Amino acid sequence: MPSPTRKAAAALAATASLALLATACTGQSESAATDDPNARTTITFWHGWSAPAEAKAIQENVDRFEKAHPNITVKIVGNINDDKLNQALRAGGSSGPDVVSSFTTSNIGKFCSSGAFLDLKPFIEKSKLDLDKLIPKPMLDYTQFEGTRCALPLLGDAYGLYYNKDAFEKAGIKSPPKTWSEFATVAKKLTKAKGDSYEQLGFMPTYHGYETVVDHYMSQWDHTYFGKDGKSSIAKDPAFAEMFTYQKKLIDDLGGFAKLEKYRNTFGDEWGAKHPFQTGQVAMQLDGEWRLGMTQQAGVDFEVGTAPMPVADDEAAEYGKGFLSGTIIGIAPQSKKQNAAWELVKYLTTDTEAVVSFANAIHNVPSTFAALKSPDLKVDPGFKTFLDIAQNEHSNTPPASINGSTYQTTLQDFGYQYESGKVKDLKAGLEKTAEQIDTDIEQAK
Repeated sequence: MPSPTRKAAAALAATASLALLATACTGQSESAATDDPNARTTITFWHGWSAPAEAKAIQENVDRFEKAHPNITVKIVGNINDDKLNQALRAGGSSGPDVVSSFTTSNIGKFCSSGAFLDLKPFIEKSKLDLDKLIPKPMLDYTQFEGTRCALPLLGDAYGLYYNKDAFEKAGIKSPPKTWSEFATVAKKLTKAKGDSYEQLGFMPTYHGYETVVDHYMSQWDHTYFGKDGKSSIAKDPAFAEMFTYQKKLIDDLGGFAKLEKYRNTFGDEWGAKHPFQTGQVAMQLDGEWRLGMTQQAGVDFEVGTAPMPVADDEAAEYGKGFLSGTIIGIAPQSKKQNAAWELVKYLTTDTEAVVSFANAIHNVPSTFAALKSPDLKVDPGFKTFLDIAQNEHSNTPPASINGSTYQTTLQDFGYQYESGKVKDLKAGLEKTAEQIDTDIEQAK
């Protein structure tokens, strides 16, 4: 499960801290690695996990690696966010990391295009890895940019629907909704007003709600962020207008923006025991696979159900898909021990025992086909939902951009304006937002 550090690192705002990263290095197409991976050496691995259980799981995997590679000692440095990573990659020098990781998949465009993460192609070819046979396509997609593979996935996150089975039973709802129209009906049926507030809310739809951000919604519509010409498609692809229209109507149907926001301000912290789904304040929640473990730790007094999020009404055949993201791992270009670093990267991302044990420890989705099917993977019915979403051919993640997640932040900011009623004209608003996205990308080139 993600720690508060992970939460901060994964936020869209993190892209601002990487504004200087693009100038840190120049792109490289060939490995300059000259070190002997069989020589006795020490490499440094920087990662972002900070919770004791997470750090313990990392250490256990590294211990297994060192046993298999007795000549390589790994120095682990945890609790590294993208700010610290940015500073180290810019500074270079022998005190910097050899192996680097990040929770911010949306910054892969920056990492790869600037050379901030080393191009892994020569290492992959030398190791004769067929990645298409090893790793699900969406995870391969979010670890490369325009043909440059500068990272590999180190566990993944799949997003789906959590629902309160007890509340469903009381409301006479037999199964989780599969389409957005069904979802709206269920959300309204589960909502119980209490004066100017709620005794129970079916679902918190606002973009400031936990995980209910634009790109998570969009994953359930067939959509295209950019056209073949590289220009933003958000004003041309009808899926975006459909999503914004649907979300705004759901807000209105559930009580209106002001009432919902007032209720949202009573919620506990997203990462604590008082999360609104865990307290019963909301009956349905969009969230990642880690929430299952958190509900168990919180000792909720109702039965928790999991399912894929609903899909557009005319895309019912694609039900089962979801939003995917995860941790990315690569090699620092300044490292003088790149071959040894590659051995660690390869082990952590492709060794089935390593991937499965780490997934079991931190309740994340394995990032290889073999690990997803391993008999050693701890799978209960609730968690299997997310394993299935991770393997669904229609599951997706936003495309990488040269300026990272800036385009997502811009679209999200428009979402705030539209849902609150500050922007009335959806079509004009999307057109203006698309122009801003295109301008920002041009300036980043």
